[in-house]
Amino acid sequence: MRRGLWIGALLLGAVAAWGVGQRTAQAPAASGASAPPAAREIVRPARDSGRDARSLPAEAWTTLARIRAGGPFPYHQDGGVFENRERRLPQKPRGYYHEYTVDTPGSPDRGARRIVSGGNPPAEFFYTDDHYRSFRRIEAGTAP
Repeated sequence: MRRGLWIGALLLGAVAAWGVGQRTAQAPAASGASAPPAAREIVRPARDSGRDARSLPAEAWTTLARIRAGGPFPYHQDGGVFENRERRLPQKPRGYYHEYTVDTPGSPDRGARRIVSGGNPPAEFFYTDDHYRSFRRIEAGTAP
């Protein structure tokens, strides 16, 4: 019995150490700026620049249009407060950020893609396709 507990504890420790290593490898180094580098990456959509316009999926533009129109939204969680627990976005008071689902074709659930808006009315937008591990700032101009 003791051997089984020892092996279980060893495996648990190894998994925890691996997870910390993964998180450290993905976390950007502090640069002294107010937001992590991932949050400062800018996507500049423009009609005359197909490369920039294609950097977001078409479903993200649909979600941005819904946000601007005030809905309707396909999921009851859309518009809920995003608490920024991961601290990947600039620090703001609770209630500043709200999250919205970006449809993922073929996904049996909401998927990992979201747009997080900041402000009321929304003044800034961030896109994540990995369920809040990283964000890109969206300069939400005209959709391509």
